[in-house]
Amino acid sequence: MSFPVGEQFFIDAVRNGLKALPVKHQDAYRTEVQGFIGQEATHRRIHSLFNGHLEKQGLVNDWAPRAERNMKLLAGTNPLHALAITAANEHFTAIFAEWLLHNHDVLNGCEPRLKTMWLWHSAEESEHKNTAFDVYAALGGSHEWRIKWFRRITFVFLTDTLRQTANNLYHDGTLWKWRTWTSAARYLFGQRGLIRQTFKPWREYLRADFHPNQQASDLSASWLRDNAPAYTTVGQAA
Repeated sequence: MSFPVGEQFFIDAVRNGLKALPVKHQDAYRTEVQGFIGQEATHRRIHSLFNGHLEKQGLVNDWAPRAERNMKLLAGTNPLHALAITAANEHFTAIFAEWLLHNHDVLNGCEPRLKTMWLWHSAEESEHKNTAFDVYAALGGSHEWRIKWFRRITFVFLTDTLRQTANNLYHDGTLWKWRTWTSAARYLFGQRGLIRQTFKPWREYLRADFHPNQQASDLSASWLRDNAPAYTTVGQAA
């Protein structure tokens, strides 16, 4: 439920990062940044509509206001900080997206349009997973600060996800049901569990020679190609 707020932050971080580059180097990243902004703006709009639907069902979004307060603390700071935070979050979304594309059957039984939305978003995440990382590196961002922010974001991301999930389950009336906890254990730690299968790609970010393009994203291109009639590419008329 934090997507709209987070995606606006990512847009601003990458846009400001591009502006901070020497003019002679901006053209090398301009097209990539414009594509990133277009996709993130579309994701922000779609997830704003989705959040509105969830709120009509009685769920309460306490993640977004908390995220907004944290983001305000970065106002006026070196743009490298926002870029490092964005790169860290993009790594999380990319590895989770790849997991979902591999395990798309976990969405079986949900409303078809919602399944398409999540798989479409997952596929597009892989297309721009390196943008913030590349701009951060072009501005001279250090490995040390990249890792410091990555560790912080790991803690914040996981705790915020846990808090919002518990909040949703509470308002849904299923928080204290035994089957909720057993299904959560399978979902996270089972043979195809989210944490079990994403820990290795998460850890790879810590390497000094890491680059997002080193991690495979073949499923992204194949899903977008095979499901082209189900979505409209950013910048094209519906």
